[in-house]
Amino acid sequence: MTLATRSISKQLLWLSGSAAVFGVLAFGVVSEHPTLFSQSPLNKNSANSSAALIAIEHPASGPTLSSGNTASSSLYFQVTGSCGPYFDISTCLVMRSGPGTAFPVVERLRDGMVLKIADSTTTANGQTWYQIGFDGDIHYPERVTSGWYVAAHYVHPFLDPGPIQESLSAAAEASTTKRIIIKRGAQMLYAYDGSTLFIQTPISTGLDGTPTPLGQFHVFRKLPDSYMQGPVPGVSSQYYDLPGVPWDLYFTNEGAAIHGAYWHNHFGEPWSHGCVNLPVDTARILYEWASLGTPVKVEP
Repeated sequence: MTLATRSISKQLLWLSGSAAVFGVLAFGVVSEHPTLFSQSPLNKNSANSSAALIAIEHPASGPTLSSGNTASSSLYFQVTGSCGPYFDISTCLVMRSGPGTAFPVVERLRDGMVLKIADSTTTANGQTWYQIGFDGDIHYPERVTSGWYVAAHYVHPFLDPGPIQESLSAAAEASTTKRIIIKRGAQMLYAYDGSTLFIQTPISTGLDGTPTPLGQFHVFRKLPDSYMQGPVPGVSSQYYDLPGVPWDLYFTNEGAAIHGAYWHNHFGEPWSHGCVNLPVDTARILYEWASLGTPVKVEP
């Protein structure tokens, strides 16, 4: 990834009582709440898995605090210090079906996931738990069979306006000097402000059966997280279930978006169901930079 000389501010809203006492020991296991941790590999679908996270280092920075009216913003958090795309360490931060370690594990959380915090928090045995919420409807709600909770002590919340959207016609009429060019053949994305290159990065566009559409589009919807599920009629017949897809810039009504991908590292080759996958950190920078109406040109 090559960035222009312009830097991106990395301010993080630290909330009292959530992450102020993260207590990380380098190359050790966080020990303040030992019942949350296990040295055994976790089965993603195991109801008896223990909540776990090997903390290698304290996150040096977090997602950018979005500008705008904070009164109308929502709380989110981005997972850091947990598993990589292929669950490459033995333990991961986990999500449980209820607020407490007695509840079953429903998901292992990988680095880069962004999840919305619901309006309320719950305290159980002196530990605060965030309930996970959703932006918009879920395509297959029957897959969510319980509540989703994460221990607040191990995540860093931040504020974001949440979903912002306008019609495709309004987006096409927006006045901006910014533009995004996607080259499917080269598997590269370029973002410009006027003639100045802001960022370039390898990407993963759609596989042969689910190609990223060619043409001229505009960003018409932004949100920091999406729960992406398949199959999608008319787009993809494959099953997938990906909560917390981060930093989403939608440019077609059918759901094509530019977003971060925490579940693979095959950037530079086709690997998606039609979206444009970016490394998570790069996706965040592009998300903060792009405005509604930013032109998106997808070339062969």
